[in-house]
Amino acid sequence: MNGTASQISQQNPSYKLGYYISLFGASLILLWIGIFKFTPTEAAAIKNLVENHFLTFFVYDFVSVQAVSNAIGVIEIIIALLLLFSVKFAFLRRYAAIGMIVTFLTTLSYLFTTPGIWKVVDGLQVTDFFILKDIVLLGFGLMIFQNDKK
Repeated sequence: MNGTASQISQQNPSYKLGYYISLFGASLILLWIGIFKFTPTEAAAIKNLVENHFLTFFVYDFVSVQAVSNAIGVIEIIIALLLLFSVKFAFLRRYAAIGMIVTFLTTLSYLFTTPGIWKVVDGLQVTDFFILKDIVLLGFGLMIFQNDKK
């Protein structure tokens, strides 16, 4: 069958171009959102997600809303830097991929743990679409992880 993943050569120029566009795009998104986590607006925006999640519901008992957001921001910035530096230092790819997989599985799980995140608008079920970008980023993290094994 034409176009299957097993037929795509990693030496193919369009594969490499797509890989680097994805890598730099994911890095930019993570860096930008990571920096934004240091603002009070973003800290307040993610509070409902964090406090309703089975893995993170307790964190506000110990630290402030801003401290939690800052910690998440640091994690996102570190993953972005790991991705960027993995261009020169290939051993960092595995760590970047693991960070992406854990981060995006967690953020996607907010779709199932946060009350009121799903709404019906004009007869269609919708959510806060910003979180759906994490599907693509999770897929890219899985690709990096798998390709690093070869």
